[in-house]
Amino acid sequence: MFKGIYTPSITILHEDGTFNFPAMEKHINNLIKNGINGILFFGSLGEFFAFSLNEKKQMIDFAIKAVNKRVSVMIGVGGTIMEEVIELTQYAKTSGADAAVAVSPYYFGPTDTAAEIYFGTIAEKVDIPIVLYNFPARTGNDLTPDLVYKLAMKYPNIVGIKDTVDTISHTRKLIQKIKPDRPDFSILSGFDEYYLVNRISGGDGVLCGLTNVDPLLFTTLHTAYENKDFITTQICAQKVSTLMKLYDITDLFITGIKAAVKAKGLEMSTYTKAPTVQVTNTQYQNIKNILTEAHKQQ
Repeated sequence: MFKGIYTPSITILHEDGTFNFPAMEKHINNLIKNGINGILFFGSLGEFFAFSLNEKKQMIDFAIKAVNKRVSVMIGVGGTIMEEVIELTQYAKTSGADAAVAVSPYYFGPTDTAAEIYFGTIAEKVDIPIVLYNFPARTGNDLTPDLVYKLAMKYPNIVGIKDTVDTISHTRKLIQKIKPDRPDFSILSGFDEYYLVNRISGGDGVLCGLTNVDPLLFTTLHTAYENKDFITTQICAQKVSTLMKLYDITDLFITGIKAAVKAKGLEMSTYTKAPTVQVTNTQYQNIKNILTEAHKQQ
């Protein structure tokens, strides 16, 4: 079961678009040092859509070795070519990943029946824990509580969901629908500021982007909530609320998160794969101002 704080890692690149493995290793070590429970490679923030199958395999090899079983490793396997999805999922399994994260097929927005076939095929073809990824704003279709329940009941190796929906009621309905019959089914929120309402509703935590920027803030929040230290919980939640402004600075949130990680001290390029617009000097200064504002909050 996946519970706590999970990071959908950025993919750090050189200016020519190739992987910056030394910077990635430093980033991974920082996440683990600060108590993150697991790391997802090639989620939305990891630019899964921008890399070839062979490039993804290179990063999987590196990531498994760099993490070295210190925390859980998840691999994003979503795509629109079913054969490649299965191949990447199988590669994740044989490489030693703890789970595969499968986003809905995008562009056409499949029906519930088509989505059930898609996820069911992955679950049947590869015996690895599978976490569903619901991001309707990007995929064009929603994984409804009824559909997720059906998948959870039919496939034991479908073990959880990342619910990136900008309304907590959707996540609450998932929890209320699935948890009574599959208490081991992990329900993680994709929006950073929903940690508390997720947990209060009976969910398991977050798999969210700002953990790249300030992992200690989120693990402190998690520990405080677990220990019923609600003063610390409130302080951390307020800082998270301030940091949420980072998502609104750049044309694409991926670039903003990379810039924030750089501003926190990691020597790296903020380069993001085309056709993304790169961060400007003004945007970078605004990002640093937000980090300063959050740091000053008591």
